[in-house]
Amino acid sequence: METTGYRRAVGIDFGGTSVKAAVVAEDGRIEAQTSFDTATAPSGAAWLDAVAAALERLGLNPSSLKDEIEGIGIGVPGFVDFERGFVHDLTNVPGWKAVWLNRLVEERFGIPARADNDVNAMALGESTFGAGRHYRHAVFVTVGTGVGGALLINGQLYRGAHSMAGEIGHLSIDLNGPTSPEGRGGLEQYVGNRRLIARTVSLIREGRASILCELVEGNLDALTPRIIAQAARQGDALSREIFEFAADCLATAFASTAYLIQPEAFIVGGGVARSGEVLFEPLRARLRQRLSPHFADRIVVKPAQLGHNAGVVGAAILAFQSHPAPEATPTEQPH
Repeated sequence: METTGYRRAVGIDFGGTSVKAAVVAEDGRIEAQTSFDTATAPSGAAWLDAVAAALERLGLNPSSLKDEIEGIGIGVPGFVDFERGFVHDLTNVPGWKAVWLNRLVEERFGIPARADNDVNAMALGESTFGAGRHYRHAVFVTVGTGVGGALLINGQLYRGAHSMAGEIGHLSIDLNGPTSPEGRGGLEQYVGNRRLIARTVSLIREGRASILCELVEGNLDALTPRIIAQAARQGDALSREIFEFAADCLATAFASTAYLIQPEAFIVGGGVARSGEVLFEPLRARLRQRLSPHFADRIVVKPAQLGHNAGVVGAAILAFQSHPAPEATPTEQPH
């Protein structure tokens, strides 16, 4: 890759189904990007090999990265000790438990690496270049395979005592709800992609009428949140009910979070959030119902702006932050 006068970093967005990588300029521009399926390189050496191949597709030389980029930032979907670059475990990705990710990447590529929770990375991207750039207090949420969260307080990411704060997906919305390794009745148990699809399929098999069967030509295994959203926009009662349910679950968690930290905005991204107003209209209404006007009148609920790119942009910002630009040499002033 040709060298220019501005800084670059590589951002890696490690998702439950795919890993995205991009070369990102310091002003947020994406210069090149690629991806690979998570399942093809599940962990360890295979994952590092897949990253090396991705770097080559990006036009970089994995053996001489320090001449081309500032570092590598990685957003991962699980519990991360940010200061040590240690991944405790990844909720939806088997084989990732007790991994010193920063160390592995630095040893393989000879360049600084910084790992963080993937929604923290998304929040960095959105708060720097996207929908969150005008707020000092905001909650960032992704609704996809799981539900993740991040907190911006006083203009800074708040990671908590052990780098694991902001996990809104595990906030309980039902004290008698289903159990998981993260607790009981957590938000993610109701509105993750798989949960919404499973709920939809169950209702159809119970006899509920829906145009969804036509849209997937009878193959309910082909259902996705995007298809359910399409049906909702076409007026399908069942699909609208599914999004009303998702909105109510999210509003329950958002209301508790709002009373705790009083953010200016909830910024929502991820696959389900890309459904648009079929989600956001009932979400705003249900949240208002659950809050005092003193809170509701001061809170904005809006979609993330950077879309699929928020994770890689934010991950690259991690790399820039870990390797700050040198201060300019002051010019001598005449006496």
